[in-house]
Parts: sequence; structure tokens; C-alpha cells
Amino acid sequence: MGHVDTTNFVPLNIAVLTVSDTRTEETDTSGQHLVESLQEAGHKLAAKTIVIDDVYQMRSVVSNWIADTVVEIVLVTGGTGFSGRDSTPEALSPLFDKDVTGFGELFRAVSHDDIGTSTIQSRAIAGIANNKVIFCMPGSTNACRTGWQHIIKEQLDSRHKPCNFVGLVTAHRIEDSKECESRG
Repeated sequence: MGHVDTTNFVPLNIAVLTVSDTRTEETDTSGQHLVESLQEAGHKLAAKTIVIDDVYQMRSVVSNWIADTVVEIVLVTGGTGFSGRDSTPEALSPLFDKDVTGFGELFRAVSHDDIGTSTIQSRAIAGIANNKVIFCMPGSTNACRTGWQHIIKEQLDSRHKPCNFVGLVTAHRIEDSKECESRG
């Protein structure tokens, strides 16, 4: 486990996407858990939506968030299994500039404590696109809890050492600030 230092916390702008053919805002416990968790940690919800498990609808939503200057992190729940329409990895990995290979590996390792060898059926992935980190987790609320508590929360905390993703995803804030100063 890493260390936490005493520097200031940097809140991030996070979008949440639920991939499901059946969930609605009322029944989306996984997406709601992610929203509540990110807000409890001090981050800001930038956007939230639900799309059916369709490659092109997922790509459309996430592509827009990748291009959005406000969104810095994308959390995706659902569509990472092996059943018929599960296609989140196929839909989103082509958008990645770089893979965060360790996320899927670590997710499966920490999930083993809860679900045993069934964890091999998770195709959890993460990647970086346009300096935004995209984490894709299974659709169960427990899987989202595991991903957030054991991995994502620390990696989105500027105080977590020796490293985290905050500097990468907030670099544009410095550039935007310099641009405003040069105009001002």
C-alpha cells in the first residue's frame, strides 16, 4: 500500500458511464455507488449516463468525454464479462492512447479475495486517452466497490505516494491558466 502525504487534495472532474441493456437511473446501483464514492472522496461529478451494451453508443459517449475539456476521469461499469453482448473492452480499448495494464491485473488480484477464481471472468481494463484515465469495471455494485476502494480512490488522490494519476489529468489546468494569463 502507498503512503499519503499532507499536501492539498485536488478534486477531479469525473464522468460515470453505466453500460447495461436493462438498468435505469432508478435501478443503477453500480453507477450510483461510483457517484456517491467519488463525491464522498471530494471529487466532482462531471457527467453521468447509461447506455445499452452497444459498441458505437459507448464509443460515442466516451469519445465526447475524452474531447471535453472539463472531464478528467471516466469510470465505466458494465459490459466487461463474456456473455453475449458484453463489449466494453472491444468498444473502448481502441480509444486508448496507452493501456493501464496493471489496473486489470490488480483488479482481478484483489477480487480474488471476494469471488475466488471467478475473477478470471472479469475483463476489467483501463487506459489513457487525451490525458484522461478511463477505468472499466464489471457491472456489479460489489465490483465497483472493489475497484474504487482498492485501486481507483488512491490513484485519484494527489496525496497518494509514490505516484498517482492526478498530475497527468490536471496538466491542462496549468496550460489553461497560462493561456488566460497571456490574454489578460
